[in-house]
Amino acid sequence: MAFNPMDSSMDQEAVDDIVDAAIANNEVVLFMKGDARMPQCGFSDRAVELISQYRPDVHTVDTLQSLDEFRVALEEHSGWETIPQTFVDGEFVGGSDILAELEERGELGDELKAENAAPVEDDGLDDEIQSPF
Repeated sequence: MAFNPMDSSMDQEAVDDIVDAAIANNEVVLFMKGDARMPQCGFSDRAVELISQYRPDVHTVDTLQSLDEFRVALEEHSGWETIPQTFVDGEFVGGSDILAELEERGELGDELKAENAAPVEDDGLDDEIQSPF
């Protein structure tokens, strides 16, 4: 029997429990493909980028571990089966397109309930690694 990495789905009840707990126990949660360090699609990457500039404490859930079941569970909460999906204080905010629209209007920080609604400035410098160039 060959190993199929895509054949790793969980049962629906387990995924429902994961989604319910993540939404209930985290102020900001992003259901995405991959994780914050290594998003596995452009939409998830954009969502992490947008949220992280205001909320570095975002909790992420990798939906690739059981994609079909996560789509079903998330649709129960949001009415959408698309991924990524962002929830703040248990309320559905939207996917990367909605996040981008909120950012464009200057409303994303407020929607994410960031203490400082202005984006965290990235000076491009990494404190731990010093480049000789």
